[in-house]
Amino acid sequence: MIAIVDGGSTKCDWVILEHDGKEVFKTETIGFNPNIISPELIAPEVENNKALMSVASDIKHVFFYGSGCGLQKNREIVQKEFIKVFKNAYVTAKEDLVAAAYAAYRGYPEIVCILGTGSNSCYFDGEKLRTELPSLGFLIGDEGSGSSLGKQLVRHFFMKKLPPDLHNQFAEIYQLNIEDLLQNMYHNPRVNAYFADFTRFIVDRKTHPYFQQFVYKELRNFLEFQVLPYKECRSSELNFIGSIAYFFEDILRAVAAEFHFTVGDIVQRPIESLVNYHRDYILPKLLP
Repeated sequence: MIAIVDGGSTKCDWVILEHDGKEVFKTETIGFNPNIISPELIAPEVENNKALMSVASDIKHVFFYGSGCGLQKNREIVQKEFIKVFKNAYVTAKEDLVAAAYAAYRGYPEIVCILGTGSNSCYFDGEKLRTELPSLGFLIGDEGSGSSLGKQLVRHFFMKKLPPDLHNQFAEIYQLNIEDLLQNMYHNPRVNAYFADFTRFIVDRKTHPYFQQFVYKELRNFLEFQVLPYKECRSSELNFIGSIAYFFEDILRAVAAEFHFTVGDIVQRPIESLVNYHRDYILPKLLP
């Protein structure tokens, strides 16, 4: 068996396949971004998944594509922790941009963008992936992401910048006080996912004029900081992966039009396309 894992900061989508490509099952775990989660929590979290543990000894290959795995040391962390669980497997770990590029590729060069809990971008010509910019992460990067939108929403709430109707609704739903906020900001091991959870409030009210401008500004920041520096930004199609791009597609396309960018596909969860890529290109190489 092989395991294909699309790993975001919030959660991981797993698909287990036989070596002939037949699907065994799908499952989920929490996200395993090594920049956010403590390494010692990775193996126990996998072991908490009964479905994965039922086939752990039968898995011979694990293909993990995860946020935070642009750094070699983080890839090594994931590999080391997964090997503790999948003792008979060969584990490879690559950054989530690789999975996004594979999932979004349509046969011609493109700029691939991730807009989920975090954000990132790359240029992919079908063979080589190129990044012009470093991923600065949750604290000073991730423009346009769920964590960035959530941070701004919470900030606007406490600074009394929200319109009265939104302020009152937020207060009633979350009952959030400054003590709980600071506790999570400084002690929650998955603080980026904590803030990203607040974007549900925006999604449910995305037609509100305040949020139309709020989201527009944040997505504009993403395109300005993470897409505009690519010299191919206006000659190549932009394809997007992630829930933020999916839920705010209309705003995203409007912002892209301002920059004269061409937006192609917007996919919420790339796991199916990623699995198909492995069936077509990876599994044949593994077969005897």
